Amino acid sequence: MRGRASPRPIFTKTVTPGEVITGGVVGQVIESNDPRVAPNDIVEGMLGWQEYATANAKTLRKIDPDVAPIPTALSALGIPGLTAYFGLLEVCRPQPGETLLVSAAAGAVGSLVGQIGKLKRCRIVGITGSAEKVRFLTTELGFDAAFNYREATDFQARLKQVCPNGIDVYFDSVGGTTTDEVIRSLNSRARVALCDQVSHPSADKPEMGPRWLDQISHKQVRMEGFQVSQFSARFEDGLRQMAVWIHQGKIRYQDDAVEGIENAPKAVVDMVQGENIPKRLVKVAA
Repeated sequence: MRGRASPRPIFTKTVTPGEVITGGVVGQVIESNDPRVAPNDIVEGMLGWQEYATANAKTLRKIDPDVAPIPTALSALGIPGLTAYFGLLEVCRPQPGETLLVSAAAGAVGSLVGQIGKLKRCRIVGITGSAEKVRFLTTELGFDAAFNYREATDFQARLKQVCPNGIDVYFDSVGGTTTDEVIRSLNSRARVALCDQVSHPSADKPEMGPRWLDQISHKQVRMEGFQVSQFSARFEDGLRQMAVWIHQGKIRYQDDAVEGIENAPKAVVDMVQGENIPKRLVKVAA
């Protein structure tokens, strides 16, 4: 959302005043002229921030409420889940016994990355922004360690404390100075997935960096940016596996829902300020 509204747009299509904000939505079909969807079907698509929308049926995904609660179509069984699944397993390829560090670890994607990494028998460490989120990661999601970067007076020392054997895999959703510090602690042949760089849209001007790039070449680190859309041909496989893990109780999800479309702007501002754990949703009563 920030990317589309940024004065330095990340997307080719940006939001202008008066337009409906683009966003993933789950809704119930009221009327259909296409046999692929019928009234009362539950569907997911880029329907925007509005109470009613029209869409081409081929752009919609039918949701089966018997598989998992409907809101998961926007979290664990939606784009966040697919981003975590393919970003970690295909880009990073974690191996048993490796240390996986996740930034924005209590967010919609990071919280799932850590749990998938745990299933792959990695040691999971999270970077997050509050003591409450540290507790959530370590107590409820099974992270081996986590720390609040806001309270880390010596970031490098804190990293060495929670990752005593270095970092083999880094799933990065933050960028900026956090990633600069992490690069210094990467092990030889580490893998880095660049999922997002949320620190950059917040900056008034582009930051210098990334720094410590000599470490990338010296340690033979592979750093790869990705978009979840590049795995679209395999989305069904990813969703199927995530659903199995959820039913087995191996993946936990939690949605942070705000009631009423009129509260959507504040919900986004609060989310940007880090008040969501993990996936912020807005429930619209049409």
